[in-house]
Amino acid sequence: MSQKPVIGVVPLIDYVKSSYWMLPGYFGGIIKAGGLPVMLPLTSENVHIEQFTEMCSGFLFTGGQDVSPEIYSAREIGACGECCPERDAMETLLLKYAMQLDKSILGICRGIQFINASLGGTLWQDIPSQFSDTVVHCQKPPYDVPSHEVYIDYGTPLHELFKTDELPVNSYHHQGIRLLSDELIPMAKAPDGLIEAVYSPKHKFLRAVQWHPEFSYTRDDNSLNIFKDFIRHC
Repeated sequence: MSQKPVIGVVPLIDYVKSSYWMLPGYFGGIIKAGGLPVMLPLTSENVHIEQFTEMCSGFLFTGGQDVSPEIYSAREIGACGECCPERDAMETLLLKYAMQLDKSILGICRGIQFINASLGGTLWQDIPSQFSDTVVHCQKPPYDVPSHEVYIDYGTPLHELFKTDELPVNSYHHQGIRLLSDELIPMAKAPDGLIEAVYSPKHKFLRAVQWHPEFSYTRDDNSLNIFKDFIRHC
């Protein structure tokens, strides 16, 4: 029996309930795409992160709390939401080690924001008040239906995957990329110009999207194909 690639998934944290948790769509999308997901422990111990970085074939950087402005050397504004120092610390090390070993990396929502900030970019702490309120970036339920289009740049991996210039996507975030990291290239933008997808040309697979394929992969082939493309490279 062939071994499925093991995918380390960054846990979400609930401070009120003092617990780690996981959206089933992250696991479901990976499983349906042919991978085997495992939820990682939330730790900043180098030895632990180094070990599970070697053990896993790829990593999914999930959504969740806002990225701390400290990551990109900015002052926190009032509209910035709850941050998670534990995740910021862990993901900083995890991204570093995963990139060093050229493991496949997929970021979703907070994932694209954290990857950009960790690699030297900056973020809008609150899109409606700092950037634009012309596009619905934080839709109401149901979350598996599109809320706006994204325009995909020709010649990028995303364009090669979807073979289209436009894609309807769902959206549930209030932070986003402000200054793009020099290590990343944009793949898609929203109608208001906000960057919605990025990749690193220096790595086997380091890609991230601002929308939520984990909510729509069961009804939308394009969402499932994001997971399939990730697993293929794992």
